[in-house]
Amino acid sequence: MVDNKPLLPTAPEDDDEGLGFGEEGPDAKQRLKHPVVAFFHILFRSAAILVYIFCNAFNAGFIPSFVTVVILLSLDFWTVKNITGRILVGLRWWNYVDENDVSHWVFESRKGIRAGGRPPEKRVFWTALIVTPVIWILLFFTSFFTFRFQWTILVLLALALQGANLYGYIRCKLGHTPGLSDAAGILQTGLSNIVLRRATAGGGETPSAFGTQQV
Repeated sequence: MVDNKPLLPTAPEDDDEGLGFGEEGPDAKQRLKHPVVAFFHILFRSAAILVYIFCNAFNAGFIPSFVTVVILLSLDFWTVKNITGRILVGLRWWNYVDENDVSHWVFESRKGIRAGGRPPEKRVFWTALIVTPVIWILLFFTSFFTFRFQWTILVLLALALQGANLYGYIRCKLGHTPGLSDAAGILQTGLSNIVLRRATAGGGETPSAFGTQQV
């Protein structure tokens, strides 16, 4: 059951599109306003793929390779879920348990003139969020059909973590749409009940600048 709360008053915008002195120019709005955040949005997930490919190609020890990739994937999951989505595109998803021990999934999107983020930030965010799971899918088939099943387990873990963030942010972006396909329902049940519940911490208050959708 989805409970759509009425939107709270939008917080004052302190992140406007005004250009500072010396920033005037036709390409000013195409520059990243949060380059450090965008860098870390790409860093950990790219590093995990590179480390995986390097260790796989040069037959590095599986245990140290596994631990290194899992650490990078965990850092990426936390960074994308808690920082980059909120800053770059104004989206956030989280979970909390109420007084009746019922788990609720909350999908938020910022409202107002800055809803969805600036074009360069949106491109960086969504490109990295979509492309890297596709790469992991290709790596899954590579490891599976070469009978390297221990590496396949690592790839499945990567797909679970990065797929969870992808699913969560798609829900934030699109909201609840009655009549979604059965595949979307299966993805929600599987990721929410198996992966997300174990990988995320409980949330707190809902910021007034966000519209909230609660599951």
